[in-house]
Amino acid sequence: MSMNATVRIGPVALAAPLVTAPMAGYSDRVFRCLAREAGAALCYTEMVSAQGLCYRNKATWALLDLMGEPYPVAVQLFGRDPEVMARATAIAVTAGADMVDLNMGCPTPKIVKNGEGAALMRDLPLAAAIVAAMVEAAGPVPVTVKMRKGWDEESVNVVTAAQAVVEAGAAAVAVHGRTRSQFYSGQADWDVIRQVKEAVAVPVIGNGDIRTSADAITVLQQTGCDAVMVGRGAIGNFWLLTAIRARLEGRLEPPSPDMATRVAMAIRHLQMLIDLKGEKTAVKEMRKHLAYYCRGLPGAARLRQHLYTLTTATEVIAVLADWADRPR
Repeated sequence: MSMNATVRIGPVALAAPLVTAPMAGYSDRVFRCLAREAGAALCYTEMVSAQGLCYRNKATWALLDLMGEPYPVAVQLFGRDPEVMARATAIAVTAGADMVDLNMGCPTPKIVKNGEGAALMRDLPLAAAIVAAMVEAAGPVPVTVKMRKGWDEESVNVVTAAQAVVEAGAAAVAVHGRTRSQFYSGQADWDVIRQVKEAVAVPVIGNGDIRTSADAITVLQQTGCDAVMVGRGAIGNFWLLTAIRARLEGRLEPPSPDMATRVAMAIRHLQMLIDLKGEKTAVKEMRKHLAYYCRGLPGAARLRQHLYTLTTATEVIAVLADWADRPR
């Protein structure tokens, strides 16, 4: 049975109800390219500092490299000043963003201590004011919000939060079924996604613990949400997106990738990163991706430790190729 209905977020039509999450340090241009190839219909950038954009910070602006990127791409911004967020939204739209997203979910201490990210779950009037300012600055480009279940189990307020941002003009809401206090531990509560879907009239995107194609289908069926957002499950595992897309379209899933296929994809990922960022930076940044590519495979811990000591692409490729060729 096909579940591949078109999802509309404002004027943006998604070819499938499958998107990838904004993940700091992971969702760069190369990741987005590979995710799209694998089946994602929409990709989000890493979270981008609104203040960094407004002050023209070079590293922040590099995250906004969307030139020539396939449609559609969403830029996620974090901040807490409505005026700064509005200015950053206008910059993102000028850079080519097809959607602009407000981060109300990042749990990291350095973000929440400034009242940003998941801290906005504790100040819904401010969150609504930010969304209203972003909507005005974005023009026809839809503004969306990614939020968590709440700050902690004693203050679960995601339904109220979703209603507040939708009333302020948000065109869609993504819900991660964990509280801020959970970070990424424990289990995601998919039922809160259902509660939000029943409470708002805009598309709702379900997020959290989607590690298999069966998980994706279950979230869609149990919550009634309009699309699923895959985060950590897709790191080093773009085949998950391919499997989900197949299930959504009523097709048989392709077989799980063998070791040679995994290694070939990891090497391609590295080579694309080198083209984008240069060898020194690419080799260093690729280490965290390689940890995921290797996960669950024989000898993975030993291989990961070895890869972390390497500094050139030639060394990394040689070690990966040797590992793939070993008899088991």
